[in-house]
Amino acid sequence: WMMPIVSIFLWKWGYYASNTYKEMKVTEMQRQGKPFPPGFDPKDPLTLGDLFQGKGKGVVSKRDFFMRVLGPYFIVHFLVLPAPLLFFSPAFYLSGVVNLLLADVLSNIHGYIVVVPNHAGSDLYRFNRGCKPKSPTFFLRAVISSANFRTGGNFNDFLHGWLNYQIEHHCWPDLSMLAYQKGQPELKKICDKYGVPYIQENVFVRTKKALAISLGLSKMRPYPEQYEREEDMMDWSGDGKQKALMAAA
Repeated sequence: WMMPIVSIFLWKWGYYASNTYKEMKVTEMQRQGKPFPPGFDPKDPLTLGDLFQGKGKGVVSKRDFFMRVLGPYFIVHFLVLPAPLLFFSPAFYLSGVVNLLLADVLSNIHGYIVVVPNHAGSDLYRFNRGCKPKSPTFFLRAVISSANFRTGGNFNDFLHGWLNYQIEHHCWPDLSMLAYQKGQPELKKICDKYGVPYIQENVFVRTKKALAISLGLSKMRPYPEQYEREEDMMDWSGDGKQKALMAAA
């Protein structure tokens, strides 16, 4: 049970950094026509803990990740940036390092709270198959697999990093933040009209539900396979992904 709690404090280092780097390496291998190692699924997430367990071997190495991603960031951000404080005293420098570290941890906590809870909960759906971009199924999934926090008002939206419009973001990822403010009431009206579940709760309620998923106390809702629209289904691997992206462009 400790790892889900620890991951909150290491969120950007342990999840975003490793997954972003993995996606870059996967794209490089696909462009070069290189096969993935046996057992490696490019759709699976790759956390820092996974790297230490040997997952991602043949795609992302621990040494490469630390030398090219985490290492430079930690050296520049925590050691080089506060270096001018050494002109005053080592104590000033140490205080600067500690403050930068604590600020980064707080940023990790905030990042976790405004990102994870609106993607997880026992009232949100998960799916076994991929679907075509901008298809009817795509927009349905964008709504029923996401949740919004309280929306409206620039100050409230700023505190949430504008990620309180997660449903709108999933439906229209290329729109501006102001467009989300304007579009949210309209999308909610459409969902209410057609009986599509539109989940919106405050950040604390959503965080509790997300932690329940992380701790294994509850599970996401499986979407009934018989309700899937077959013409919208697609395999997001190999040529299928490329064809779908070209068709949606």
